[in-house]
Amino acid sequence: MQSSPPSVILSFRRTFALLIVLVVLPSAGLSGFGVVAIINERAAVEKRLEAAWQGTLETLEEELPAALRASDFELVEGKPRLLAPDGRLLSTQDSFQVEGKEVRTANAELASALQAVGFSSTVFPAGTSHFSLMVGGHAALIAAERRGDVVHGVRLSQEAVEALLAERAESQVTSSEPVRFVLIGRQEPTGEGLMGKLAAEVAQARASALGPQVLADQVLPPPLQDFRLGVVPTGEDPVASASTRNRVVYVVLLALFYLTLTFGVAYTGRVLYREAKLSRMKTDFVSLVSHELRTPVTSIRMFIETLALGRVKDPAQIQQVLQMLTQETERLSILVERVLDWARIESGRKEYHRETQPVAAVVDTAVAAFRAQRLEGDMRLTVHVPDALPPIQVDRDAIAGALLNLLQNAYKYSGEDKRIALSVHSQGKWVGLTVEDHGVGISPRDRKRIFERFYRVDNLLTRKTEGSGLGLAITKRIVEAHGGRITVKSEPGKGSRFTIQLPVAKA
Repeated sequence: MQSSPPSVILSFRRTFALLIVLVVLPSAGLSGFGVVAIINERAAVEKRLEAAWQGTLETLEEELPAALRASDFELVEGKPRLLAPDGRLLSTQDSFQVEGKEVRTANAELASALQAVGFSSTVFPAGTSHFSLMVGGHAALIAAERRGDVVHGVRLSQEAVEALLAERAESQVTSSEPVRFVLIGRQEPTGEGLMGKLAAEVAQARASALGPQVLADQVLPPPLQDFRLGVVPTGEDPVASASTRNRVVYVVLLALFYLTLTFGVAYTGRVLYREAKLSRMKTDFVSLVSHELRTPVTSIRMFIETLALGRVKDPAQIQQVLQMLTQETERLSILVERVLDWARIESGRKEYHRETQPVAAVVDTAVAAFRAQRLEGDMRLTVHVPDALPPIQVDRDAIAGALLNLLQNAYKYSGEDKRIALSVHSQGKWVGLTVEDHGVGISPRDRKRIFERFYRVDNLLTRKTEGSGLGLAITKRIVEAHGGRITVKSEPGKGSRFTIQLPVAKA
């Protein structure tokens, strides 16, 4: 059988291109969405953590002003200070006094900030108050109390207030992640104009990048609006950890998806190509078998009509016609039986009745069948079977049929030099049956495919020789079913040598 025509390849390419369009392109789009999800994963994790901590921040937002109001404001030797209910100092050394509009303090920036907001003792409410103030471009917590016509004030320690926050947050934290609550103050640009704002933005971005990652924050209500209450991790950054873990999962899933997709596309393409090729081969086989059947059937019909019409009167000619009719009938029977054998082998219905047989008996059966077909003519067949060969456990008819196929091929493709040699040899646990001819030979490219079903070497001799492309395929299946193997050695123009190797029967 010749190679499949280009139409099969073109049809396969169109089908495979359609497969690429319908499967690969949508999967590439899906993968694109997966990549976008990986890129946006950090933002998604940040949103999730922010939502998880938002309730705790809202509670602490209400409790912090109450905790500050519960603190004690006192004057010690004329200097103010703020003490927590447990006696812990919450204030710093920066203090001030305001009488009327006059501000007295050792901190020039604090004085400037109080004067800038128009701080006055005449409008300050009675009692203790807590508020935020921008001092030197940074937010500061201030505690002040009015006593008579004088307002005494002090700047609070941010670290001490955060420690107070930590105590309040112990009963609110529900997560196992190690975090702490901090106060984040607002900053104002220290320079003038656009360059000052730009420098402030750069400093803010640098502080955000190098400083602790804020998981969630909440702006404090007035008069503490210059501060935000934030949650920062104390151990490994949970945002980076979660996003990295999720990205690894995404990448692994995408890799598995593409691996499965590649395997599926390759396997589907292989199946499509094989089915298209097999369909073409079956079509060619039907055409070939129809042609091969037509020749003997036409000859048989012609011979029968010749005898029926009485065109042949001479007994010798009648005998010759009957002999030709017998040959064509045998030829037709062999072709039909070969096709049926292949169908039984392919469907698994082929049964082998193995018995321990002498090798000579199998060879004699094959040679007798070969000679009975009267194909020898000027052929020279030599058979060499040594004595004392070990027996083999085989189905004699099946192995003889396989050997007969090799003998028939050797005869058909020998050309004019019809010298055929059949020899048997023993190799340890194997017995080899070799059929050698001096015919046209087989090229290396065709040697790889001659045992495929329906395949025939494409040359001038094979085009003139009848055949279905099943003989060697059937032979290989029969030999392999008996635990053996078949090999071929050949060179173009120097003949071919086929060897069937069968295992020796067990004692």
